[in-house]
Amino acid sequence: MEAQRLLSGFCSTPPIQNTKTQVFVKFPLSFSSASFAQSQKWVSFKACPSISQSVLSGKVFQCRNSGERIEFLASDKEDLRSGIRRKKLAVFVSGGGSNFRSIHEACLRGSIHGDIVVVVTSKQGCGGADYARDKGLPVILFPKTKLEADGISPADLVATLRRFEVDFVLLAGYLKLIPAELIQAYPRSILNIHPSLLPAFGGKGNYGMKVHKAVIASGARYTGPTIHFVDEHYDTGRILAQRVVPVLAKDTAEELAARVLREEHRIYVEVITALCEDRVIWREDGVPIIRSKENPNEYS
Repeated sequence: MEAQRLLSGFCSTPPIQNTKTQVFVKFPLSFSSASFAQSQKWVSFKACPSISQSVLSGKVFQCRNSGERIEFLASDKEDLRSGIRRKKLAVFVSGGGSNFRSIHEACLRGSIHGDIVVVVTSKQGCGGADYARDKGLPVILFPKTKLEADGISPADLVATLRRFEVDFVLLAGYLKLIPAELIQAYPRSILNIHPSLLPAFGGKGNYGMKVHKAVIASGARYTGPTIHFVDEHYDTGRILAQRVVPVLAKDTAEELAARVLREEHRIYVEVITALCEDRVIWREDGVPIIRSKENPNEYS
């Protein structure tokens, strides 16, 4: 009942009930009340969140002010793209979350045939997690560490993603190694983006500005983002897409990083679009390729 009261606080009328949808969230500190004072653990209840977009049901709910009351209008988003089901996405973040924001915006404007239904973070105070909470998206803390004692276990992480009916997991600046339990639960369904042309400048410890400094120091003339499927190791999964960015003679790491990041935002959205439209194909030798939307006989 307390959860219902908290949800209904967003609008003057009670939220629509949806007994088929189970919402599994952790309330932010701003929702603390007498009933939650002793515990900030995960709670589950059956309801439809009173936010501008329902991330669990695959339907959009708009809050329309009709003068004296607020109505929730549902419109089915099952798809208009040749009958392809709209996908449910989980995004993992550890930092500012610029790629996450780019993906979220693409989902909202309809470029990506999917919706972000949950966000997983290794740092509950990072920019990506703050953005998710501001947008009304559920945020999960993983893994449990000395600094993040409220984190959940690998088994609980898999169970939670299952509750949200997640189709694909997207790493967007997530710095922790993905547990084997998750990889086994989501085979060929976890993507990562790395800021260099893998296999160069990859592996444990190679992330962010460290990568761009190493590229410049090496004398490499080209770099760029790589999107790859995730396996049990850092940056060793099958490569799905890359975008070449030239390294200029007088580049600083910051200048190079800015140019690579612009390409990251473009290519990640393009690849996720293909993924959600079932256009990622696996060759017999285990290499993933993308089928062209305009010409189904062409691949990249």
